This record gives sequence, C-alpha cells and structure tokens, in this order.
Amino acid sequence: MRRLSSPLLLASLSAGALAVAGFAPLGLWPLPMLSLAVLFALLARTASKRAGFLVGLVWGWGFFIAGVSWVFVSLSVYGGMATWLAALATFLFCTVLALFPAAVGALQARWSASPAWRLLLVMPLAWGATEWVRGWLFTGFPWLVAGYSQVPASPLAGYAPLVGVYGVSYLLALIAALLAWSVTTRSRLVLRIWAVVAIMALGVGGQALRDVDWTTPEGAPTTVALLQGNIPQDMKWQPETAQATLATYARMATASPAQLIVLPETALPLFESELPDSYREGLAALGRQNGGDVLTGLPTGSPAGAYYNSVISVGAAASQRYHKVHLVPFGEYIPLKAVWGWVIEVLHIPLSDFARGAVGQRPLAIGGQRVAANICYEDAFGEEIIRQLPEASVLVNVSNLAWFGDSFAPWQHAQLSQMRALETGRMMLRSTNTGVTAIIDAKGRMLASLPPFTAGSLSGEIQGYAGSTPYVRWGNAPVLALWGVLGVGWLAAALRRRP
Repeated sequence: MRRLSSPLLLASLSAGALAVAGFAPLGLWPLPMLSLAVLFALLARTASKRAGFLVGLVWGWGFFIAGVSWVFVSLSVYGGMATWLAALATFLFCTVLALFPAAVGALQARWSASPAWRLLLVMPLAWGATEWVRGWLFTGFPWLVAGYSQVPASPLAGYAPLVGVYGVSYLLALIAALLAWSVTTRSRLVLRIWAVVAIMALGVGGQALRDVDWTTPEGAPTTVALLQGNIPQDMKWQPETAQATLATYARMATASPAQLIVLPETALPLFESELPDSYREGLAALGRQNGGDVLTGLPTGSPAGAYYNSVISVGAAASQRYHKVHLVPFGEYIPLKAVWGWVIEVLHIPLSDFARGAVGQRPLAIGGQRVAANICYEDAFGEEIIRQLPEASVLVNVSNLAWFGDSFAPWQHAQLSQMRALETGRMMLRSTNTGVTAIIDAKGRMLASLPPFTAGSLSGEIQGYAGSTPYVRWGNAPVLALWGVLGVGWLAAALRRRP
C-alpha cells in the first residue's frame, strides 16, 4: 500500500470505536476480535513504519475516544476544569494511549518479513507486549486491555486462571491475526482451513477450561450486605452534608443482619481521628451483634501529615485496616510536584495527595473470611491483587465512581473485578457509592447487582475459597517468558534476512 487513503483511515477509526462495544456494559465480546482483525489486515498492507504508525494511531483514537472519554466528566464536571481545557486534556490523554496501537503498527513494519509472518507472529506479539507495557508504564493504565472484553461469556475467559488478562489478550490477538490472514491470504485453501481449525481449537479449549475448578470452597458461607449510598460527588465532601452522609450509612447498616457489612471507598467523609466515638462504637456494636464486622472506607492519618485512602474494620474482630497502595496520578497524588504542582490549583479534587500504603499488607480476618481488600482502581492490576493470595479467601473492592457520572466507566470497572475473580478463583464483592455494587462469583459471573445511581443495600451469601490458580502461583511470568522466546525468534529471523 503506497498511500494512505481517507477511506482506509476511516475504516481503521471505525474499527477502533466498534471494539468498545465488546466491553461492558454492552458485552458483545466477538467485536474486539473482528476489530483487531480489521486493524491487522490493514497493517499487513502497509509498506512503511510511518504508514503502520498512522493506521494504528487512528485505530487507537477511535478506540480510546469512544472508550475512555468519560475522563472529561471527572475533569470538567467534578474537577472544575474549564470545558475547553478538559476537552483538550481528554484528547491528549486518548492520544497518548493511542500511541500503543500506533507502536504495534510501526513495529510490525520494522522488518521486511512476509505479510503472513507479520500477521501471525509479529502483530499478536506486539499487541500483547504493548498492552502489558501500558499496564505499568507511568504507574500504568490497563483500562480496556482487550482481554477484559472476554469476561465472563467468551470461551477465552477459560484461559484467565492460567495466563491472566494479558494472556487472554494475546490469544484474542492471535485469533484476530488468524482471521485476518485466512481472509486476505492467497495461500492454498488447506492452509486457510488449518487457520480456522486453530481458531476453533482455541475456542473449544477455552470452553473446556471454563468448567475446571481451580480452587475449592473453604469454611461456612458468610452473609454480606454491600451498601451503596448514592451520595452526589459535588456534595460528598461538603462539611454541611457530612452528618447527613454519616446518618445515611448508619441507617443502612443498622437495617442489615449480615455478618459482613461493606461500605464504599471514603464512605465516611471524615478523617478517622474526626469520627465521633459514639458513631464508631455504634458500627462496632452492630458488627458484634451480627457476629461479624463492618468494613468502611475513610481517610486515615492526619491532614497535617501523611494520610491514606483506607478501609478499616470494626466489630467482633479486633480493628484492622488496609491502606491503598496503587494511587492514581493527579487524582490521589501529584507526581513530580515541582513540575505538576499547578494541577492542584486547576483541579478541585479533595485529598489529592495521599501517601502510599505498604506493599506487603495481608488480608483482613473479618466476617468469618480472610479478605483481600483493594480500593477503587487497584483491581485493575492482577499482579498486585495476587500478593495477598492464596492466603485470602475472598476479594473485596470498595470504590467511588461518582467522578465519572452516567458513563461506561462503572461497568468497565466492574468487568475488571470479574477478571480478578476469574484469575484468582475467588468471589469478589464490590461496594460502590453510585454503582456498580455487585456480588461476583469465582467464575467471574455477576450474581447480583444494584442499579446505578440508587441508594440501597445488596444482600447475599458468599463462599470463601482456598487454593491457587496457575495465575496466582506464577502471575504474568509464563506469558512474558513466551513473548520473550517469540521475540528472540523474531529478532533472529529478522537479522538473518539482512544482507
């Protein structure tokens, strides 16, 4: 392909935007495969790194602008940023993310291999590797990693307990490459049939793995109540509404007889030191009365010193706490303050300079379970969640997603939790301020949820699990090792082709 035409770039842009429908809440999981197949087919026709870069960049624009433009809501509506500046910041953010598929386009054109080798080896490898890099570079933004789209309904979800979300992403990209090759190649029919057979084999294998129980039930079930206060974000931190918020959660908690009652992230809009003793003792008495504990989010520490985004427990067990480890840049802390300190003046985000919790924190022994607590965005990082396993029997995420309004963000976030449940073979509880509050089983299926933007209590029963999935044992190491072997082979072949 000598020249990039407008229809070709429009096809790439449209394919990227279409892929978003494969993720929650729509969940049309075949679409990301088809979207990547279109991208790969277009890239196979590119004749230069520049052309490959542009095709990938445009695909990335379609994908990320359609998929994560809810960032605009948090910046403009709740962050107080001027509309034009929020729009510009959102576009620049999406452009930075689009550089990753652009890198795939440039990398696959870097070596003058045949289109078949580029499609079947280089593109899936480059896709998986760049998604993994996106998951940790500059603290990481693994949102909309392709593998998440396959949870929980796709056959590829069966591979999650073995290879995690990045392994599922690689398999999805491999299927997309096989599809693109079988449609565009002029090779013999028998070879194209073998490509279809390989796709079917991956699907059948994944479907069979979905029935494997990697972990086993442990102990008696626990009754739970997950509270969703639906406190508007613009009112949450107002001093005049704090008492009303405390009363709302006290009333909701008192109405539940559950052994484990979970309140959302920063549900109590006061520092722990400011929390009235009578209020804290009331929650503790409720926990003891129910034979369990209340777990609530609130800031701990001191506004004059280090403070943390935390959850604390009160009730039958001794009080325990977990401090958030993986903080959100600019939302919870300001990196390189000498350079970016001005952002605090532009964004009106309360408590935007949290301290980081210790990496080695252990599960909380509460409500008859060993709870691996994680706060908001932390459940986007599977390799960090497994630090508390296999000791933990259940996962609990507390979040406040009111920052993103009525967008795809809460549903996309819930899908991250579904993947973590699959990877670990543990149930996941989600207690959020505005949604999606849910109970997720060990297969990643959402058993029950509350409607978004409603106040309520989600009651149910959970089962603790023991044991380790392969992903809990080895994390991303096997997938990275496979990519390393393939990468070395790719480089060796490329060097041999040089004159």
